[in-house]
Amino acid sequence: MNMSFYNRRSFLKGTVGALAAASLSSGVANARSKLPKATDLRGLGGSGLQCSYLGIGTGVRGRGYGITEQTLKLSGEEYIRLLEHAYQQGIRYFDLADQYGSHNYMRVAMKRSVKRDQVMLLSKIWSREPEQVKRDIERIRKELDTDCIDLLLMHCVRGGEENWPQTLKPTMDVFSEAKEKGWIRAHGLSCHSLQALTQVEASDWIDVVLARINPFGSHMDGPPEIVAPLLKKIHDAGKGVIGMKILGEGDPNVVAKMEESFRFVAELGSIDAITIGFLSERELDDIVNRMG
Repeated sequence: MNMSFYNRRSFLKGTVGALAAASLSSGVANARSKLPKATDLRGLGGSGLQCSYLGIGTGVRGRGYGITEQTLKLSGEEYIRLLEHAYQQGIRYFDLADQYGSHNYMRVAMKRSVKRDQVMLLSKIWSREPEQVKRDIERIRKELDTDCIDLLLMHCVRGGEENWPQTLKPTMDVFSEAKEKGWIRAHGLSCHSLQALTQVEASDWIDVVLARINPFGSHMDGPPEIVAPLLKKIHDAGKGVIGMKILGEGDPNVVAKMEESFRFVAELGSIDAITIGFLSERELDDIVNRMG
């Protein structure tokens, strides 16, 4: 539900387009070399967290708890191997969520080859009820077999929750308490509403925000000319900013211009990291190679 991705048909089309573009101008390669590489380690604002610029999303087109493109189209072993492959390729940011059902796959990947102390684990909690959130945090830690979740977000804050700094304060207090206890290192929001996003800058509670951004306005909370300045203000306020929907949730028009989207997001200067969902090792390799 929350991760950009592209299908195999678009993958083949995009690869051909990229090769043609590369043959036309060496200037494109020179310009790209100045942009963040997929595996560059980046800090997330003042949160103290560090991760690779590119993160692997694990919730492509979610349709309910544990029902995503990954769980529908990949076997458990294929899913785990994809996570391991991302790590082998230098990805150090894994974007998980309770709603995706991805914790158990990640736990197995960490037992097999992914080094826990070398990656940032982001997860998200759907519930807004404080007591349920307490139970969810404890359960997620067990599912991941980790004492501390690096970054925990309230999942999908959207229309009807525009006044979240007030209405969701009891839930935010639970996150803050978990941070004080060392159960999480940082907290924030996954935003799906322009009104909710406008309140992030002024919130002392926000460490990191996950926001939708691409140059085409596809699957975003508002047009890029409105969202981009908001994200700059948020970043300038010392908060970490992670971009999602970079490929417009697989929008063919965005996928066909993916390098334009990568460049636009990178050149904003306010996006610390991005997350993209993948269904195969080949797709991931293609994006890593395109980003240098």
